[in-house]
Amino acid sequence: MRIARIPARDTPGIVQRSTSPALGDSAADRPHAETQKPCTATARGPTPGARTPRVRRRIGHTTSMTDSGRFYPAARLVAPRIHEHFTSHLEAARQRGLDPEAVPPSVADIETLVDTAFWASLRREENYVPRISLAFLPPGDTTQTLRFAHSLPLGATALARVSPAVERAGIHLGVWPIDGELRVWGATRAVPALGFVLEVAAPGLLVVKHHRGDETGKFLNVAVLEGDQVKIVDEDASSLPDCPGLLASLVGFDVPRSWVEAQNVLVQLAVSMRAHGRGGLLLVVPAASAGWRDSIMQPIAYALDPPFTRLRELMAPQTGEPDWQWREAVDRVVEAIAGLTAVDGAAVMTDGYELLAFGAKIVRRRGGQPVERVAHTEPIEGTAATVVPPSQLGGTRHLSAAQFIEDQKEGLALVASQDGRFTLFAWSPCESRVHAHRVDALLL
Repeated sequence: MRIARIPARDTPGIVQRSTSPALGDSAADRPHAETQKPCTATARGPTPGARTPRVRRRIGHTTSMTDSGRFYPAARLVAPRIHEHFTSHLEAARQRGLDPEAVPPSVADIETLVDTAFWASLRREENYVPRISLAFLPPGDTTQTLRFAHSLPLGATALARVSPAVERAGIHLGVWPIDGELRVWGATRAVPALGFVLEVAAPGLLVVKHHRGDETGKFLNVAVLEGDQVKIVDEDASSLPDCPGLLASLVGFDVPRSWVEAQNVLVQLAVSMRAHGRGGLLLVVPAASAGWRDSIMQPIAYALDPPFTRLRELMAPQTGEPDWQWREAVDRVVEAIAGLTAVDGAAVMTDGYELLAFGAKIVRRRGGQPVERVAHTEPIEGTAATVVPPSQLGGTRHLSAAQFIEDQKEGLALVASQDGRFTLFAWSPCESRVHAHRVDALLL
């Protein structure tokens, strides 16, 4: 995988991290990896960037010093590409006859927002790591807006101090140019369609997002920055042959999707599985077939009789718009099912949302062949598809998931690693092999 990197000598205060041979380096550096055929993906060029000054940054049309006296070089590397994303999508929306309210930040403003958020992420407020979401939009006067009498300077210190008040999900600090510089004018829950959002997910980990434009508050990831690594989500990934619906939903920048659609429920399950931090495995099998049992050790330690059907009942066709009580009910059931994946073994759910078992042990189907090579891709610009042994993707869960899909080609396997990696395994008829889609950059 090619990831845009900043040389360590140009990155004050950042330690350059290496990644695993299977998932971090280019195919040429991996002796056991093959370059995948064009059937799977076409690699896009690396994210353009330029060396940046260390000390000064631009705010709007002015220049000022950062709180730290240092500049985060990845901010300038990624700003032009992010600006291109937002301006192109807003223009496309206008060409479709829409009138989006969002205003894209300038390249200089994106540099400032990313730089400030990075240094804020490294601060501590009463020993807590700041969790902040910045939304670029003008001051509002709606019932979902909290407006400060005096705007705050956009600085790492100011953001860290106010972070405890806005760390809950769905609350964003509003940022807008005021008197020639970017300032924090208040907090809001209302972000327009295609609105720019920058989230501090962890120390040194930033995620740029845009709003889907529906009423559910769902966002799509545009870019992920972690230390010296910059990942730009490849918008063309969902157009690849044999692309699973879950991946299409995660990448689908231009595909409006209802919150109640099947793939979005799987997205919620994936996010929840990743969040519990214990690692997990969820198998999604056809409801009309019991063939999946041939790949599971019998008896199953935690088989359910009758199956747990609450999620299926909630996902039945709705009359009218779903209300908040229904959404909360879905959230609770999703959290419960995702929690079961932390138990050693796999949780098994039908594509009709019936939970059949958890803690199930995967075995090779009688007469089946062991999986030896799998295709591997990540929907990130500049990455190339490869064919690798499944052992290079992770531990026992990854190998078991790959073997299950080798034997049960109509199934789907979602694998969360303890370190935050998330991989979707599906059979690819185009390639005639198991395909592992690494999607953790889309779940942050």
